[in-house]
Amino acid sequence: MISEITIADRKRLELARALVMEPKLLLLDEVMAGLNTREVEDLMEMILEINRKGVTLLVIEHVMKAVMGISHRIMVLHYGKKIALGSPKEIAENEEVIKSYLGERFARREAERRTLS
Repeated sequence: MISEITIADRKRLELARALVMEPKLLLLDEVMAGLNTREVEDLMEMILEINRKGVTLLVIEHVMKAVMGISHRIMVLHYGKKIALGSPKEIAENEEVIKSYLGERFARREAERRTLS
């Protein structure tokens, strides 16, 4: 019975249902929500495999490990406004992203650390 399967299995089932339609573009909204670390890693591998098979993915996600691990390009929104667009490395080093998500003090310390490096 569907109500008895795990959250991770439900998410895999949802992906399978979408893939049956052979999409060129697959939109995923918070697909990692509610999963534990191992389940996130498994789903990340599935998503990467889907992408390797030629499906373009647009992912809305708050699990940063997943975002950084599956993305070629990332757009960061803050209160609905685009504040950054770039590779995972560029996003991780973007001062506005750091300030918006980790706070002013952390952004200042991070900028000082990079200056000293």
